[in-house]
Amino acid sequence: MPSTELLTTLALVSIITFIVSLFAIPWIIKKMPEDYFSNEQRRSAYKDKYHPLISLLFRIVRNMMAVIFILAGIVMLFTPGQGLLTILVGLGLSDFPGKFALERKIVRNEKIFNALNWIRKRTGVVPLLYP
Repeated sequence: MPSTELLTTLALVSIITFIVSLFAIPWIIKKMPEDYFSNEQRRSAYKDKYHPLISLLFRIVRNMMAVIFILAGIVMLFTPGQGLLTILVGLGLSDFPGKFALERKIVRNEKIFNALNWIRKRTGVVPLLYP
């Protein structure tokens, strides 16, 4: 039987990820360009703007944040929270081969696409273009 401390820790992690997702997910979705999923050319936020070491550091931090979002999203699939949207944001932050195809496959799910645009509408941003 799990200890009380373990259950308390899991409950706290669940509450924290839920609260963070309530603020972080809409902010990140609002910042996406409307053609993020439909534009075949990917934009780079850091490649040519900074010194190569700073770019590398930025990529490492971004990918660490992506892993945290993906893991939190997986937890939120079983606890209160926006699990699929959190996983999608984590994928968006990450760098790996095939990322764009996977993002588009997920966003083609009508419920997810509608949820993204519902959040954008609430924040006063133009809806995303369907991929």
